[in-house]
Amino acid sequence: MTPTRATGYVGLAFVLVAWLADATGLSVGSAPAQPSPERAQPSPTQVLANEVQAQSSRLRERLSAAPEPRQPSRNPFAFAARVVRQANVPTGTAGRVLTPVPSTPPEPPLQLVGVAERETPAGTVRTAMITADSDELFMLIEGDTLGGRYRVKSVGPDVVELTDLVTTATRRLALR
Repeated sequence: MTPTRATGYVGLAFVLVAWLADATGLSVGSAPAQPSPERAQPSPTQVLANEVQAQSSRLRERLSAAPEPRQPSRNPFAFAARVVRQANVPTGTAGRVLTPVPSTPPEPPLQLVGVAERETPAGTVRTAMITADSDELFMLIEGDTLGGRYRVKSVGPDVVELTDLVTTATRRLALR
Protein backbone atom coordinates (compact mmCIF):
# COMPACT_ATOMS: atom_id res chain seq x y z
CA MET A 1 0.00 0.00 0.00
CA THR A 2 1.39 3.36 -0.88
CA PRO A 3 1.65 6.20 1.60
CA THR A 4 -0.75 8.34 -0.41
CA ARG A 5 -3.41 5.70 -0.40
CA ALA A 6 -2.99 5.13 3.34
CA THR A 7 -3.29 8.84 4.01
CA GLY A 8 -6.53 8.94 1.98
CA TYR A 9 -8.00 6.05 3.93
CA VAL A 10 -7.08 7.62 7.28
CA GLY A 11 -8.58 11.01 6.22
CA LEU A 12 -11.74 9.35 5.05
CA ALA A 13 -12.01 7.50 8.35
CA PHE A 14 -11.67 10.77 10.30
CA VAL A 15 -14.43 12.41 8.24
CA LEU A 16 -16.71 9.42 8.76
CA VAL A 17 -16.09 9.40 12.52
CA ALA A 18 -16.76 13.15 12.74
CA TRP A 19 -19.95 12.81 10.80
CA LEU A 20 -21.24 9.99 12.98
CA ALA A 21 -20.31 11.88 16.16
CA ASP A 22 -22.27 14.90 15.01
CA ALA A 23 -25.31 12.78 14.04
CA THR A 24 -25.52 11.17 17.48
CA GLY A 25 -26.04 14.58 19.08
CA LEU A 26 -29.32 15.10 17.19
CA SER A 27 -32.51 13.65 18.57
CA VAL A 28 -35.09 12.49 16.04
CA GLY A 29 -38.30 13.01 18.08
CA SER A 30 -37.51 16.28 19.90
CA ALA A 31 -39.98 19.17 19.67
CA PRO A 32 -38.82 22.63 18.63
CA ALA A 33 -38.12 25.03 21.43
CA GLN A 34 -41.18 27.07 22.54
CA PRO A 35 -40.69 30.82 22.64
CA SER A 36 -41.27 32.39 26.02
CA PRO A 37 -44.78 33.82 26.55
CA GLU A 38 -43.40 37.28 27.41
CA ARG A 39 -41.95 37.73 23.94
CA ALA A 40 -44.92 36.28 21.94
CA GLN A 41 -46.40 39.08 19.80
CA PRO A 42 -49.80 38.56 18.06
CA SER A 43 -49.70 38.68 14.28
CA PRO A 44 -51.09 41.79 12.49
CA THR A 45 -53.98 39.74 11.11
CA GLN A 46 -54.89 38.58 14.61
CA VAL A 47 -54.90 42.20 15.82
CA LEU A 48 -57.18 43.16 12.92
CA ALA A 49 -59.52 40.24 13.62
CA ASN A 50 -59.79 41.25 17.29
CA GLU A 51 -60.68 44.84 16.30
CA VAL A 52 -63.37 43.62 13.89
CA GLN A 53 -64.88 41.40 16.58
CA ALA A 54 -64.96 44.31 19.03
CA GLN A 55 -66.65 46.61 16.50
CA SER A 56 -69.24 43.98 15.55
CA SER A 57 -70.16 43.45 19.20
CA ARG A 58 -70.60 47.24 19.65
CA LEU A 59 -72.77 47.34 16.51
CA ARG A 60 -74.99 44.52 17.82
CA GLU A 61 -75.48 46.44 21.08
CA ARG A 62 -76.45 49.61 19.21
CA LEU A 63 -78.86 47.76 16.92
CA SER A 64 -80.60 46.07 19.84
CA ALA A 65 -81.38 49.52 21.26
CA ALA A 66 -82.56 50.94 17.88
CA PRO A 67 -86.26 51.90 17.59
CA GLU A 68 -88.59 49.59 15.67
CA PRO A 69 -89.84 50.90 12.33
CA ARG A 70 -93.42 52.17 12.37
CA GLN A 71 -96.17 50.43 10.48
CA PRO A 72 -97.43 52.58 7.60
CA SER A 73 -100.56 54.50 8.50
CA ARG A 74 -102.09 54.14 5.05
CA ASN A 75 -101.96 51.84 2.06
CA PRO A 76 -101.51 53.83 -1.16
CA PHE A 77 -102.71 50.85 -3.20
CA ALA A 78 -106.12 50.41 -1.55
CA PHE A 79 -109.08 52.78 -1.50
CA ALA A 80 -110.94 53.42 1.73
CA ALA A 81 -114.64 52.68 1.91
CA ARG A 82 -116.82 55.78 1.78
CA VAL A 83 -119.04 56.74 4.69
CA VAL A 84 -122.70 56.91 3.66
CA ARG A 85 -125.54 57.97 5.95
CA GLN A 86 -128.68 55.97 5.33
CA ALA A 87 -132.06 57.70 5.45
CA ASN A 88 -133.94 54.99 7.38
CA VAL A 89 -131.67 55.24 10.45
CA PRO A 90 -133.03 57.47 13.26
CA THR A 91 -131.15 60.75 13.66
CA GLY A 92 -130.44 60.22 17.38
CA THR A 93 -128.50 57.05 16.70
CA ALA A 94 -125.03 57.01 15.28
CA GLY A 95 -126.12 56.17 11.76
CA ARG A 96 -122.86 55.88 9.94
CA VAL A 97 -122.67 52.76 7.90
CA LEU A 98 -119.65 51.93 5.80
CA THR A 99 -120.69 50.79 2.37
CA PRO A 100 -118.30 50.55 -0.53
CA VAL A 101 -119.34 52.72 -3.45
CA PRO A 102 -119.04 50.83 -6.73
CA SER A 103 -116.61 52.52 -9.03
CA THR A 104 -116.75 52.38 -12.79
CA PRO A 105 -113.58 51.49 -14.65
CA PRO A 106 -111.98 54.44 -16.45
CA GLU A 107 -112.76 54.94 -20.10
CA PRO A 108 -110.00 53.68 -22.36
CA PRO A 109 -108.44 56.19 -24.76
CA LEU A 110 -110.09 55.56 -28.12
CA GLN A 111 -109.62 57.52 -31.34
CA LEU A 112 -111.46 57.37 -34.64
CA VAL A 113 -108.85 57.28 -37.40
CA GLY A 114 -111.04 56.66 -40.42
CA VAL A 115 -114.33 55.54 -41.89
CA ALA A 116 -114.61 53.28 -44.93
CA GLU A 117 -117.73 52.91 -47.07
CA ARG A 118 -118.76 50.12 -49.39
CA GLU A 119 -121.82 49.69 -51.46
CA THR A 120 -123.92 46.55 -51.06
CA PRO A 121 -127.28 45.62 -52.58
CA ALA A 122 -128.83 46.47 -49.18
CA GLY A 123 -127.23 49.94 -49.14
CA THR A 124 -124.06 51.64 -47.93
CA VAL A 125 -122.16 49.93 -45.11
CA ARG A 126 -119.70 52.07 -43.16
CA THR A 127 -116.77 50.55 -41.25
CA ALA A 128 -115.21 52.59 -38.44
CA MET A 129 -111.47 52.26 -37.82
CA ILE A 130 -110.74 52.90 -34.15
CA THR A 131 -107.37 52.74 -32.39
CA ALA A 132 -106.87 52.09 -28.70
CA ASP A 133 -103.98 53.03 -26.43
CA SER A 134 -102.37 49.62 -27.03
CA ASP A 135 -101.82 50.50 -30.73
CA GLU A 136 -104.50 48.05 -31.86
CA LEU A 137 -106.72 48.86 -34.81
CA PHE A 138 -110.35 47.80 -34.59
CA MET A 139 -112.51 47.73 -37.72
CA LEU A 140 -116.15 47.79 -36.60
CA ILE A 141 -119.54 48.07 -38.21
CA GLU A 142 -122.84 48.94 -36.58
CA GLY A 143 -123.78 46.39 -33.86
CA ASP A 144 -120.23 45.15 -33.17
CA THR A 145 -118.76 45.24 -29.65
CA LEU A 146 -115.43 46.81 -28.80
CA GLY A 147 -113.43 45.18 -26.01
CA GLY A 148 -116.52 43.80 -24.29
CA ARG A 149 -117.37 47.30 -23.03
CA TYR A 150 -118.74 49.29 -26.00
CA ARG A 151 -121.31 48.49 -28.68
CA VAL A 152 -121.26 50.46 -31.94
CA LYS A 153 -124.57 52.34 -32.07
CA SER A 154 -124.06 54.11 -35.39
CA VAL A 155 -121.31 54.92 -37.89
CA GLY A 156 -121.61 58.23 -39.71
CA PRO A 157 -119.35 59.72 -42.40
CA ASP A 158 -117.13 61.36 -39.75
CA VAL A 159 -118.58 60.35 -36.34
CA VAL A 160 -119.04 57.06 -34.49
CA GLU A 161 -121.41 56.65 -31.55
CA LEU A 162 -120.56 53.97 -28.99
CA THR A 163 -122.85 52.78 -26.18
CA ASP A 164 -121.06 51.93 -22.94
CA LEU A 165 -122.35 48.54 -21.77
CA VAL A 166 -121.35 49.29 -18.14
CA THR A 167 -122.88 52.73 -17.65
CA THR A 168 -125.24 52.81 -20.70
CA ALA A 169 -123.80 56.22 -21.62
CA THR A 170 -123.15 57.23 -25.24
CA ARG A 171 -119.63 58.12 -26.30
CA ARG A 172 -118.97 59.97 -29.55
CA LEU A 173 -115.74 59.72 -31.48
CA ALA A 174 -115.12 62.18 -34.31
CA LEU A 175 -112.47 62.36 -37.01
CA ARG A 176 -109.84 65.01 -36.50
